[in-house]
Amino acid sequence: MSRLLIVDDEPIAVEGLKSGVDWPGIGITRLFEAYSPDQAKEIFRNEPIDILLCDIEMPQGTGLELLEWVRRHYPRTETIFLTCHADFQYAKQAMQLGSLDYLLKPIPYGELTEAVRKAMRKLDQDNRLNEFSQYGKYWVKHQPLIVERFWLDILNQAIPGDAAAQKKAAEERNIPYSQEMTFVPVLIRIRRWYKEVSLRDEKVLEYAIRKSAEELLLSDLESGLLVSLGGGCMLALASGESVMADEERLRAACEKFVEACGSFFYAGVACYIGESAQGHHMASIYSRLRRLDANNVAYDQRVFSLHDPQASMSGHLPPDMSMWAVLLKEAKRAELSKAVEEYLKSQAASGQLNSDTLNRFIQDFQQMVYYVLQVKGIQAHQLFGDERSTELIAASMRSANDSLNWLRHMIGRSMEVIADVDQSQSVVDKVKAYIRENLDKDISREDIAHSVYLNPDYLTRIFKKETGLSISDYLLQQRLEIAAGLLINTEMSVASIAGKIGYANFSHFSRMFKKYMQLNPVEYRSKHQGERFADGSRESGREKS
Repeated sequence: MSRLLIVDDEPIAVEGLKSGVDWPGIGITRLFEAYSPDQAKEIFRNEPIDILLCDIEMPQGTGLELLEWVRRHYPRTETIFLTCHADFQYAKQAMQLGSLDYLLKPIPYGELTEAVRKAMRKLDQDNRLNEFSQYGKYWVKHQPLIVERFWLDILNQAIPGDAAAQKKAAEERNIPYSQEMTFVPVLIRIRRWYKEVSLRDEKVLEYAIRKSAEELLLSDLESGLLVSLGGGCMLALASGESVMADEERLRAACEKFVEACGSFFYAGVACYIGESAQGHHMASIYSRLRRLDANNVAYDQRVFSLHDPQASMSGHLPPDMSMWAVLLKEAKRAELSKAVEEYLKSQAASGQLNSDTLNRFIQDFQQMVYYVLQVKGIQAHQLFGDERSTELIAASMRSANDSLNWLRHMIGRSMEVIADVDQSQSVVDKVKAYIRENLDKDISREDIAHSVYLNPDYLTRIFKKETGLSISDYLLQQRLEIAAGLLINTEMSVASIAGKIGYANFSHFSRMFKKYMQLNPVEYRSKHQGERFADGSRESGREKS
């Protein structure tokens, strides 16, 4: 005997729902109706409501607010939401509040019937749980976790991969398990999110993807189970006795699931279907599925199977990197990026792209870029040692898209520095600016070369060609000019002046100053300040006369 309450501010919608479903035929013995959250609360106070069928958007209070109230006062009621808007925030909030389902108007009566049946099954299950003893309640509540831990131990080979060991482990954990049971494993991998999501939203979406996988791939938990593996991975184990054991049917269900994940959860998900096998073979099959996933660098939304023909690598042809080197030297950024993208797309389309060929391609491309940079005297490890570059290269082997992001970054950074080097005046100006900004520090020729990503010897040749001075001589000249100005125009101590231009050792500063100015700092100050005083006196005398 189940009681259902319909809440909608539109009477026509309520009448449509009342007449559109054979309620007694699916086990609903009493049907109530309300046109506002306040009316609904009054019915709850007078009648035990099992299922709440509620519109979200109502002028006198939202269905979400009503559900929050129901959760506090009548936690055993199951709720199904109705809405005109496919809004993620609504769906997210509904899931967080404990809604069982979420249907879009106009409501297909078949979907509504199935959603109500699911709610009734859950109510029956909850009622059975309430009949158990305290130990029974604890066991039923935690059994899914115990079963999941059992399968994780099998997959990670913490339980040896033989039938007897697994049977013994199941008996020790009081898990129903037979050596004759067979399963078809499906590895599910969330490969990417198609929108920015916070960590909290990601957890909500992963939960929604898990529930969707249980619904579409297993039909119900009696037909198998789902094991969370972490890192955006999960393994569905379809019972060999269920209809999902048929690979054609399972592939169709996986394709529907992959499409749903992209449409509703903003996720690129790939599925890898294994072979029907007994439990003691599962670790081996799981390992093969992981290799299949590792080799999938081309597709973020696709279904694969161990039975799919594997592409031959005999037709794999590496690109003409010498031509690409010319494009890099000539700063043809758009042309080079397009050529790289077209090559990867062609390899993916022909089935030639896997983790091995992608890794070889990235290594060859980097070698080409590094050679061009070396010829130009540019130090690659300095150019790509920043945090952004490190993140991109770490992700580059995950997929062809991630590889493209890294290669485009390489192309852009390389061309920027190559353009500066080709205009040596631009490099010299940057070096001079760096020296001016860091005269108070103990900088070396290597530090200066590092600031423009060049080899020190190569930079010295460019700098001397443009200025006639070595970098060391120019640095010393700039420091001594500033020191001379400070000695003449300020009363700063010689030691303070030495510190201002990067000399921690006062004696060394004095020696260098005298070597190039023929006077030590004190003598230089005395001479030039005396000259300034004499010049000032003469000017004053002329004014009086």
